[in-house]
Amino acid sequence: MSPRALALFVLVLAACVLGLAPILVRLTETGPAAAGFWRFALALPLLFVLTARPGAEGLGRPSKWMLLAGLFFALDLSFWHYGIVMTSVANATVLCNLTPVVVTLFAWMVLKQRPDGLFLVALALALLGAFAMAAGASGQQGSNPLLGDLFSLSVAVWYSGYFLAVQRARTTAGAMRVTFWATLVGVPLMGGVALLLGEDMMPATAAGWAACVGLGVMHVFGQGGVAWALGRLPASITAVTILVQPIVAALLGWWVFGETLTLIQAAGGALVLAAIVLAQRSRAVVPAAPPSNSEAPRAER
Repeated sequence: MSPRALALFVLVLAACVLGLAPILVRLTETGPAAAGFWRFALALPLLFVLTARPGAEGLGRPSKWMLLAGLFFALDLSFWHYGIVMTSVANATVLCNLTPVVVTLFAWMVLKQRPDGLFLVALALALLGAFAMAAGASGQQGSNPLLGDLFSLSVAVWYSGYFLAVQRARTTAGAMRVTFWATLVGVPLMGGVALLLGEDMMPATAAGWAACVGLGVMHVFGQGGVAWALGRLPASITAVTILVQPIVAALLGWWVFGETLTLIQAAGGALVLAAIVLAQRSRAVVPAAPPSNSEAPRAER
């Protein structure tokens, strides 16, 4: 297998792993924020081993950008996990993938980096698709589909903040070190949110604990696989390939929970996915952080 083919294989596998996240959240038998707490907490030991192992960069001290990344990541998971509970798995996963559009829009409005015409087409398609997915919900998926869609859509903003903070942190540190500190910061934040909202913190059965452990392992290997592949593939190829994630999530939602998509939702999801592809293929406006050694510029959710 060629190096390029191996990188593509790892990327597809990592995207499939990340597609498990919304399914595992629903199976944890805890509150949504508590599920995020266990995802972070149970990922830390493995992240510690990978970061502090002989020959690795080591833990060092966290920068302000690593701490800010942890804050945004905690907001990201809090809203996303509640979105998963309130709407369908497919909606929650697809809507949060508007992150590339938000990042580029931020660069345009704040950094004065004007995007090209292809991005403007992508933005229009994304907004139309997001509206179609929210308006087309059947009302039978999740406890509050419309609010869940809005929460999931807000995740694109929080994850964009996480992405930009990680990008700055990556100028002085490797991907695994940044991920470790962001995850560590997220543990008390997610735990505090769960306690403040009075959520169930402990799974009731062994199956619930297994789902929590699965979230932690998925957090490490899903992010790690994407980060590894990002250092070996063009950004455009990586961005398109990672869209396997919402497809896997939708298929698992149908298989595990019997979720269905209305025709309008399916059309909206297709528009959103097409918009993400177009946005990633347009001229980049946010420069990527340079990779350090063999690590990649960022970690994925």
